[in-house]
Amino acid sequence: MGKSGKKDKDSGKESKAKSTKKKLKAKVESLEARIEGPKGPLVSPLAPDFPDLPAIDGVRFATAKAGVKYKDRTDVMLAEIAAGASVAGVFTRSATRSGAVLDCQAKLKSRDATGGWAILVNSGNANAFTGAAGTDSVDAVCKGVSQALGLPASRVLTASTGVIGQPLPHDRIVGVLGDMAARLDPAGMAGAAEAIMTTDTFPKGAVRTVEIDGTEVKIAGIAKGSGMIAPDMATMLAYVFTDAKVGERALQSMLKDLTARTFNAVTVDSDTSTSDTLILAATGKADHAEITSARTASGRVFKAALHEVLHDLALQLVMDGEGATKLVEVRVTGATNAADARRVASAIANSPLVKTAIAGEDPNWGRVVMAVGKSGAKAERDRLTIRFGDITVAEGGQIARTYTEEAGASYMKRDRITLSVDLGLGDAADTMWTCDLTYRYIEINADYRS
Repeated sequence: MGKSGKKDKDSGKESKAKSTKKKLKAKVESLEARIEGPKGPLVSPLAPDFPDLPAIDGVRFATAKAGVKYKDRTDVMLAEIAAGASVAGVFTRSATRSGAVLDCQAKLKSRDATGGWAILVNSGNANAFTGAAGTDSVDAVCKGVSQALGLPASRVLTASTGVIGQPLPHDRIVGVLGDMAARLDPAGMAGAAEAIMTTDTFPKGAVRTVEIDGTEVKIAGIAKGSGMIAPDMATMLAYVFTDAKVGERALQSMLKDLTARTFNAVTVDSDTSTSDTLILAATGKADHAEITSARTASGRVFKAALHEVLHDLALQLVMDGEGATKLVEVRVTGATNAADARRVASAIANSPLVKTAIAGEDPNWGRVVMAVGKSGAKAERDRLTIRFGDITVAEGGQIARTYTEEAGASYMKRDRITLSVDLGLGDAADTMWTCDLTYRYIEINADYRS
């Protein structure tokens, strides 16, 4: 090989080496930027303003940094509920539900002893699938709260949220209970909303006031949930408090009925948590006659306001769906029965293909057709109508003559989207709410235990 050929070859090697070095340098800079960048999830672009939560007569709150998983992070919430209160709850039906859920269910069923109630919630660790040790942790925390507040342990309800399968360091929680009991404050509900967060990007709260028998009644609640959200009795942690005077039977009946239309009508990723808990406490401090049924005039007023609070909190879960940028309402009408209406709504709301199309602002209505077909509900091609908002997309078994791709694409740029499906077969209807599925969802869940 001549000198010229050797020189060209050496030059090529040098150029390739420089290119490789440049790529490696760029990769290192990218990784360093990720390491040095802001930690924690970005705040959802759909996040609403946090409401001014009022004090509820008969309820006090405290929070603490127990170091359950992270240092210097508020991760424990304690609520004390005065004697005489009515308490209701709904829980996940997961076959692998946590020891805390099982304990709460047993206590609300038996309702041993008398007096007040207490709620203790920790974040950072779900205490689920932890065997006998998990049960021991629940017992230890309940005993600790009992001693700190002077309540029977059978009146202490607990919940844990976070990573599944890791033993709960309950000693850290028990160690802060004395101080928490000394700092209980009626105005502490907002702090409690932050203490129960895990991958949530914003605290969730809702409040409504109504007049019953000439008396102002307050209903306020907090919730947590961002991923692992799918309908199954209750789909997160949520705690709602009111000073209304409501009998326990009526309270439980209203909560169960409204859950089906609120928390059980939202989904982020079709995955149901092992820890889902929804507790409602009515202290009875408001000066009005006791509500014994949702069918009475005062019962209807109270239930309507409670519905608004639960609906508000449920939508906030979807608005904070991990990586969510769009809130999606799925309306189904014309089904032969209620079960079919829910099947279709669920199939659309849970479809990764529908959700990713929405994330990409792609009006791919064929994916909605697919979801209807796979749902198992009765459907007929030529009776089906699909709409994006007010835009008729498909009808009579084919694309609508008036539909344009430009109109569909423009609609998909909104941050609140309505997908409507009319099956054209009957009178049953249902509505569910979901969000889009973005790259951020993968980032959060791929690194969840890191």
